[in-house]
Amino acid sequence: MSDEIKKNDYSADSIQALEGMEHVRKRPSMYIGDVGVRGLHHLVYEVIDNSIDEAMAGHCDTINTWINEDNSITVEDNGRGIPVGLHKKEGVSALEVVMTKIGAGGKFDKDSYKVSGGLHGVGVSVVNALSIHLTAVVHRDGKMWQQEYERGKALYPVKTVGETDKIGTTVTFTPDSSIFNITTEYSYDTLAMRMRELSYLNKKLTLTITDKRQKDDEGNFITESFYSEIGLAEFVSYLDGSREQLIANVISMEGEKNGVPVEVAMTYNTSYSENLHSYVNNINTHEGGTHLSGFRRGLTNTLKKYAEASGMLDKLKFDIAGDDFREGLTAIISVKVQEPQFEGQTKTKLGNREVTSAVSQSVSEMLNDYLEENPNEAKIIVQKVILAAQARHAARKAREMVQRKTVMSLGGLPGKLSDCSETDPVKAEIFLVEGDSAGGTAKQGRDRFFQAILPLRGKILNVEKAMQHKVFENEEIKNIFTALGVTIGTEEDPRALNLTKLRYHKVVIMTDADVDGSHIATLILTFFFRYMRELVEQGYVYIATPPLYLVKKGKQREYAWDDDQRERISLKMGGNVNIQRYKGLGEMNAEQLWDTTMNPEFRTLRQVTIDNGTEADRVFSMLMGEEVPPRREFIEKNAKYANIDA
Repeated sequence: MSDEIKKNDYSADSIQALEGMEHVRKRPSMYIGDVGVRGLHHLVYEVIDNSIDEAMAGHCDTINTWINEDNSITVEDNGRGIPVGLHKKEGVSALEVVMTKIGAGGKFDKDSYKVSGGLHGVGVSVVNALSIHLTAVVHRDGKMWQQEYERGKALYPVKTVGETDKIGTTVTFTPDSSIFNITTEYSYDTLAMRMRELSYLNKKLTLTITDKRQKDDEGNFITESFYSEIGLAEFVSYLDGSREQLIANVISMEGEKNGVPVEVAMTYNTSYSENLHSYVNNINTHEGGTHLSGFRRGLTNTLKKYAEASGMLDKLKFDIAGDDFREGLTAIISVKVQEPQFEGQTKTKLGNREVTSAVSQSVSEMLNDYLEENPNEAKIIVQKVILAAQARHAARKAREMVQRKTVMSLGGLPGKLSDCSETDPVKAEIFLVEGDSAGGTAKQGRDRFFQAILPLRGKILNVEKAMQHKVFENEEIKNIFTALGVTIGTEEDPRALNLTKLRYHKVVIMTDADVDGSHIATLILTFFFRYMRELVEQGYVYIATPPLYLVKKGKQREYAWDDDQRERISLKMGGNVNIQRYKGLGEMNAEQLWDTTMNPEFRTLRQVTIDNGTEADRVFSMLMGEEVPPRREFIEKNAKYANIDA
């Protein structure tokens, strides 16, 4: 009994300081990835992760977050409260150790937390170091304890500021604008997206977010609350909401194998894409890893064994590949690992070997039970697999044509491509331009040394609705592959992308600033997301921003990129101005297009990033899929942000 009490005693002695944090302010990107928009929002995630750890340990069920009027952030939980007693080794309050020592926290004491999320132990101290001001308030043992900090340094020892019957921790911080010099403005939508994701990953946990900077029509602050009763199965239903389902129910399981808690949810739809999302301790491992390998192994072996036993494969003249079992599959794999080992370019690839068999065994057991209990659905899934295999064979021939065309000499490049003379891909860029007319203007206006132009005829294929071999047979898509020098597909993985011969490190989508142009840009982005995702993840894809207006008065001429800017320019010129609306790139002459949209000194390129892979998956399937109602609802909700021509 005494050992049990000791294990659950979360006290000052549970806090272990691993190392100093002198380098955090000098090299913040080492700790939070970058000091741009993504890194700024990661500060919030780190604080929330501390509260999530309490929830995972069974001591917290509510986490509230506020974006305050001054753009500071407050995160409040109802956990046990960070210990405030004296830390024997450090000689100060345990709260101060947690807040000022990198890597310090109960998550390193295995008796306090079995597993934890966050940036692999970086913790709230990094948030403190990168904030001009942080206040921590702890409700614990009937008292309110408080300490404030500036740029990571305590302003005074921890002190009591009142009595309370509450428990929990409240952290309020203001990011340091000298470090986050691009922006310190938080996006409500980005934070809300993460809260939704966390609610599915941690069932029965309530997460709320409130924006004190904006109010609704009734005068209340914008706020949302997220709660999931059953977890990942609801997550899968949410992601697949705009797809046509192949089977009625989500297949799900939760258990523990070899000491690794495993949770899996999956379903099949009529689409041709594979949508797998994996998490370790709430961290989105978009590079995959051993847990994803275990899922694929368990899925393939179990379904293949069932399909062979059913006799449905007897007439098939070729083998079924692992990829065939995953066409039209949406799945989420979530594991909790006590000491995760991360690899990969962005440290989001799980390397723990023991996790592979744990997930594989769990998935095999789950699927075996489901297939035996649901023979009709099992037959539908196997039929889908057979169709996928037949399509894969057709796709291989189409893919080989693309590859043969790609590896040819320069004479094999698309006829419409106007290439640049620069051969270093780091310095070279290519513009994918809508139509021959705009393409002609772009060719005249470009810098031929480092800028290539590839005109695209009309709207490219909507890959969200197309079978794989149709994608590779499409002329415009073949031209994109060939021009970029990218090859795709191996026998093991038909969707594997090879970027070793990529010819440009800036791939710029340049379309008209109207509805049709936006649709074409979305079609191209959907293609990149589904078939060249690594291109996006490595930061090679951009969207050009041509101006909407030319405002003229006498000899004065200024371009405007939106209605507000147009009005400001008009007022500055004293009114009575002449306004030219550019409906297409072809309406500009070559010099104007260069000055506004292509000249690196003056242009604005928007880099395409994937902040949240699951949400991107859902949005692309909704915008470009078969189901109309979800798309209409999305457009109505977001119409205020769109420029729609009459």
